[in-house]
Amino acid sequence: MTPHPISLIEDSLTRHEPDVIKPSKRTRQAAVAVVLFEHGEHTNVLFIKRATVPGDPWSGHMAFPGGHREDGDEDLVEVAMRETEEEIGLTLRRSQFLGALSHQRAAPRGRTIDMLVAPYVFAVESVPKFDLSHEVDEVVWGSFSDMFHGNNHDIETHPIANSSAPFNGYRLGDEHFVWGLTYRTLQSLFNAVDPTYSMPQEAA
Repeated sequence: MTPHPISLIEDSLTRHEPDVIKPSKRTRQAAVAVVLFEHGEHTNVLFIKRATVPGDPWSGHMAFPGGHREDGDEDLVEVAMRETEEEIGLTLRRSQFLGALSHQRAAPRGRTIDMLVAPYVFAVESVPKFDLSHEVDEVVWGSFSDMFHGNNHDIETHPIANSSAPFNGYRLGDEHFVWGLTYRTLQSLFNAVDPTYSMPQEAA
């Protein structure tokens, strides 16, 4: 299995030109932080498990730390850093910024809404002691290479609208399944790192 060192990921993202959604005055804007940590030959990706909140379409989901843009935010990178610190106590201002990924359209429970999500990639040199907010139940690390090569790719059925449908994703241990917008963001990352990347066969 080919390792994916952060230096290689940084070089790829430096050359990458992400697709950007031009917002209208009514577009809701949000940003997430894709945080990487290199341990030996392995690069790991940070995920959070969102707290279970009634009425929240992303309640209990695996996600990247992040949230909505506020009036005081200078730009969407600022949003990703501020929200990460608020949600898990991780200060990204002292981390390595690797680059931006293509914007994603939010589609909670299958509904397309006028909301864009901008992902930004960071690298940390060590694993900090996290300080979780009430919005986060857990921090979970996943192997970059395992997901890139589809070793832990799986399918899980989730409710959508008034029905249910199978969704592609990555299984992190027995309890965690990464799917939806977070899964799409990972596909964007893998394509940016390696233009020859192909999605797992189940995702076709």
